[in-house]
Amino acid sequence: MPNTIVYFDDNRVPLREKVEVLSTSEAYPDKVPRVERIETHMSWVFLTPQYAYKLKKPARSSFLDFSTAEARRRDSEEEVRLNRRLAGDVYLGVVPLCLTRSGALRVEVGQEPVDWLVKMRRLPADCMLDNAIAKGQVKHNVLSRAADHLACFYREAAPVALEPAEYRHRFERDIEAQRAELVRPEFDLPSARIHAVCDRQLEYIDEVPLRFYRRVQEGRVIEGHGDLRPEHVCLAPEPVVIDCLEFNRDFRTLDAVDELAYLALECERLGALEVGAYFMQRYVEVTGDEPMETLINFYMSFRAMLRAKIAIWHTEDHLVQDVGKWSRRAAEYIDLGERHAAALI
Repeated sequence: MPNTIVYFDDNRVPLREKVEVLSTSEAYPDKVPRVERIETHMSWVFLTPQYAYKLKKPARSSFLDFSTAEARRRDSEEEVRLNRRLAGDVYLGVVPLCLTRSGALRVEVGQEPVDWLVKMRRLPADCMLDNAIAKGQVKHNVLSRAADHLACFYREAAPVALEPAEYRHRFERDIEAQRAELVRPEFDLPSARIHAVCDRQLEYIDEVPLRFYRRVQEGRVIEGHGDLRPEHVCLAPEPVVIDCLEFNRDFRTLDAVDELAYLALECERLGALEVGAYFMQRYVEVTGDEPMETLINFYMSFRAMLRAKIAIWHTEDHLVQDVGKWSRRAAEYIDLGERHAAALI
């Protein structure tokens, strides 16, 4: 089934009005000199010199529901709770967007909450891993601290109770779902190549089913971050990892090596294959878990096709303006999926 996102709105205070007000200095209690705003797929983020405020869009899809203010409040609280595992005091809490007596919209000031925002301490953009890669400024000492931070998190994480056969079957279902979306004619993606990649992934699962069973039996499937990309890793002196996937526990229930393979894939896409490899190396050294190289390649190929599906879905969102960007991004991921599937020998 195609992923359909349905947008709702509060007739009293439409999203457009909330975004406009939150883009102004007057909306905030600390008299900020300026506000920058960034639109993501499911949120608006407002940056002041000290803080970042995230407003979730009033949306519903097959895998999330932000359609009411109460649902957005609950999800925001869960986002804060989960992100404190890897980001410490960066996540300050959930704050209300209120109507004052005069009818103005203000953050943390007023009598009547009309929406909720996640409030974060703002991180230096130059310290984010994607920016450091782009500028060729990834320093070994800070990279080492970030890699150790993640490796220790995985070492201490409690295993998730899951039937080994279900873990394997979940991949089979997801591969077929990714195939079905990516070969839709309206996307105009290379269907023969997509079929070949998906077929090879399924063949690998059939060839070595015990490899997947053992990941569960050895306690390697955990409740992880769920969206481990370079733009979420901050190479500060005290490294943090932000923006975990909070809205669906199943999406962040995964093999720790799968999660690091995802990070490695994204580093490879940015031209820094060695950075992703270093995170994996430190994980092996800290945890003693030594996954086979073909399993890592399977996870990277699987994640690439998943990212291709998500990228191409953006082209169906009427709020997305640069459709061509997402078509090109999907093609990039298919190239990566094909490359890693070819290593499954």
